[in-house]
Amino acid sequence: MSVSGLCAICERREVVDSCDRCGRLVCEVHYEAGHGVCTECFAEMGGASREEGGGDDRDYPDGVDEYQF
Repeated sequence: MSVSGLCAICERREVVDSCDRCGRLVCEVHYEAGHGVCTECFAEMGGASREEGGGDDRDYPDGVDEYQF
């Protein structure tokens, strides 16, 4: 897809695709490529957004959290 501009959600990163559900132009962080929707629509549909821990690429064992001080 050839689009330009800033993400409709974070307004900081360059647009990479548009949501198939709402049409928002979003960056790669706010786009669920496997579902073709933005993270906000994905959360509304029952998925967990990356901000809620659903898209974390780190491979922690169960019960392990990351704290920053």
